[in-house]
Amino acid sequence: MNLPFDLLTKDTEMKTKISRREFSLTVTAGTLGLITGCSTTNRFDTLINNGLIIDGSGTRAFQKDIGLIGDKIVAIGDLKNSTADVIINAENLVVSPGFIDIHTHTDIGLFVNSKAESKIHQGVTTEVSGNCGDSPFPLNDVDFRELDTDTFEKYGIHIDWRNTDGFLRRLEDQKISINYATFTGHGTLRSYVIGKNDVQATPEQIKEMKDILERSMADGSFGLSTGLEYAPGSYSSTTELIELNKIVAKNGGIHATHIRSEDDHVEEAIQEALQICKQAEVSTQISHLKACNYANWHKIDHVLEMIHTAADSGSPVSADRYPYIAYSTGLTMFLPLWSRQGSTEEILSRLRDKALEQKIKDYVEDKGQRIGGWDRVVISSCFLEKNKIWEGKSVHECATELTTTPFEFIRNILIEEKNRVSIVGFGMDENNLKKVLSSSLVMIGSDGTAVAPSGKLSKGKPHPRYYGTFPRVLGKYSRDDKIFDLATAVKKMTSMPAAKLGLQKRGLIAKDYFADLVLFNPETVIDNASFVDPHQFPSGIEYVIVNGKITIKDGKHTGAQAGSVIRHEV
Repeated sequence: MNLPFDLLTKDTEMKTKISRREFSLTVTAGTLGLITGCSTTNRFDTLINNGLIIDGSGTRAFQKDIGLIGDKIVAIGDLKNSTADVIINAENLVVSPGFIDIHTHTDIGLFVNSKAESKIHQGVTTEVSGNCGDSPFPLNDVDFRELDTDTFEKYGIHIDWRNTDGFLRRLEDQKISINYATFTGHGTLRSYVIGKNDVQATPEQIKEMKDILERSMADGSFGLSTGLEYAPGSYSSTTELIELNKIVAKNGGIHATHIRSEDDHVEEAIQEALQICKQAEVSTQISHLKACNYANWHKIDHVLEMIHTAADSGSPVSADRYPYIAYSTGLTMFLPLWSRQGSTEEILSRLRDKALEQKIKDYVEDKGQRIGGWDRVVISSCFLEKNKIWEGKSVHECATELTTTPFEFIRNILIEEKNRVSIVGFGMDENNLKKVLSSSLVMIGSDGTAVAPSGKLSKGKPHPRYYGTFPRVLGKYSRDDKIFDLATAVKKMTSMPAAKLGLQKRGLIAKDYFADLVLFNPETVIDNASFVDPHQFPSGIEYVIVNGKITIKDGKHTGAQAGSVIRHEV
């Protein structure tokens, strides 16, 4: 095999402490993954021959065959004399565990297109959703009606669940092409109990939230996600978050946090996350780690130092990041926090209020200056057909075409769209991105959603991370830029998130593990999605196998729907 870079190097040893569970998973790779010799059977459902195996543990690659029966890996070794219903010649391909996307926002879209096309084509076999404080449960009467109306307007379908179990059951009945796990969104939980206004939770309300969260985890949620830059989660106190995360810790879950600030106050926000981690004794995942806007780029070294110091002292903290220098969020994020509380109509009424106009305008214009100008903020999607002409254009371009100011454009389109406008903001630095990705505590997470190049999920110009995150790490950052070797890249996508979440028998290529596998060409793997034309599948992902079923073959979806809903076990 003629490869352009060394696949046989050992992963750099992690400098931080790992849990007993993480250690067990890593040892499993060494003891089970490197099986030699023949299997006790010579007949398989699927046989993968001649591949270079990178087993997910971070150790050196090795050349072996893999035999699958049902949804499991049953043999790894010299299987050339064996037979199978399906034989895949993996010559010149790397065989790795299926990628686990630890930070996603895929949920209701799977009822529209269960093939999860933009994800499975990247090699993602497991989605971990419900992030940034937002999950499609629990729902009170008001939130149920709002979500049902929005879902019907977007997709022509109605929802029929209120809680975690109801949502996961609906997904199990649907049949999907990927495995699926989810957190409980703190913002959704807070809205259920308190509403969407800027009020502090009473002791009674905190107890009610804790009770609902505990039931949610008993139903299969992997823990609590917080979105502390978003209303209503942003109105919570640190004390509230510590109390809720004591329930998460008690039930062996994770606190995944979009911290309170990713720009001017990023260091203080990291400190709060670490305080919650320590005082609640909860395993913590810092979502899409970054320092936004030029004035804050220098802070990334201190931010990384803070996280590593905490981990070295025994705190169970890690992070994730996507491989791009632009973020994606709602345009409402450019409005002041106080104006974003309450219902959609209440928010819009503030935008229409002439008495509040100057106050909101001053804040919006300051946000535009801090990111470096409105040419760095691009409209990615609108709901109304009449406004889709703005998709792919910067706020500066839109305002210029309308001979108006950026603030007027933002205010008017938010009112017209009822806040349903998404943007891409170019606020990060490439060198900082490489520092974050290189950290031994950082995994790969797309912060994306499963979409598709056709049908109802093809609308707008979403961030290219929806299609390209994992191939971009493998191709650009590992092969081309060489910020880490391929074994390390694969580890960040497989055994690290599996260990963090406590996923059983996933994240490694080892005997008796679930047969979630990716076969990719290390010479050609790369993302093709761009900000201008994002709906493009990557190159080099040749086969994807989910629970033993070939779902991508020769780069094309087979239609297989062998994914499982993975419920956290309390």
